[in-house]
Amino acid sequence: MSDAFEELVDQLLHSYACCGGINHIDGKNLPSKPVIAALTQDLLHVLLPGFWEDRPLSQGDLRAVTTARLESIRDRLEREIGKCLQFQPSDGKTASGLARQFLSGLGQLRELLQTDVEAAFEGDPAAFSVDEIIVAYPGIEATAVQRMAHQLFLLGVPLLPRMMAEWVHGRTGIDIHPGARLGSHFFIDHGTGVVIGQTSEIGSHVRIYQGVTLGALSVSEHVKRDPNGQPPLKKRHPTIQDGVTIYAGATILGGETVIGARSVIGGNVWLTHSVPEDSLVTLEAQQISIKPRPRSEFRI
Repeated sequence: MSDAFEELVDQLLHSYACCGGINHIDGKNLPSKPVIAALTQDLLHVLLPGFWEDRPLSQGDLRAVTTARLESIRDRLEREIGKCLQFQPSDGKTASGLARQFLSGLGQLRELLQTDVEAAFEGDPAAFSVDEIIVAYPGIEATAVQRMAHQLFLLGVPLLPRMMAEWVHGRTGIDIHPGARLGSHFFIDHGTGVVIGQTSEIGSHVRIYQGVTLGALSVSEHVKRDPNGQPPLKKRHPTIQDGVTIYAGATILGGETVIGARSVIGGNVWLTHSVPEDSLVTLEAQQISIKPRPRSEFRI
């Protein structure tokens, strides 16, 4: 190696020594991001069979294909959960047991996901078919992954649920924490820029448009963490009751904020307090002014 290259290596090693907080050297074997990505994609194939195949999936092949996929998913999931438990041990829990519990709930999860697809089809006149919604709507993909990640979150699996959520966040622009609770018939239309925080609770038949934030009211206070580095789990994000519609760009903040059932929250509304059932909340202070441009600004 050249002297210049050796100098570059020395610079990086010096950086590793000085900035140790962003190293993971001689530490536990962390879950693999590429493996988690592939695992999540394969789980989507199991949840929604036949939609993303290279060739048509026939009824005659269904048992063999499903068996092979589940065996592969089970083995990889156990390995990755095992890494997570090494990183953050969970008393009495095993990777195989957690993987088995998670996989056993996929059928029930499919029932919930079917309600989400129905809500999208009924709620969007631009949709030509259910097939189009499943293969082309980012909200369905984000919701499907969140529902899986939420089950792993409830089982107490560290790291893995968040990695799944961030994988689909990167694909869809929709950021739903795996801790959030989503009711049935949940529909995110368009979706880009939607953020739903960890302790959000969302009822059934809720529709959300792009750019909506369900967030915490303040992050300025110092967060006291337990000996394992975990912050206290308190209600920091809003509760959205059944039948609510939240239009584009709305921001709703705070763990004590409750949006009453069947309410409509207009675009760009900023809310930090509760509203009763059957409310219509709009932003009326802004005014649009239209006037001629000065001719001096015209350019050819």
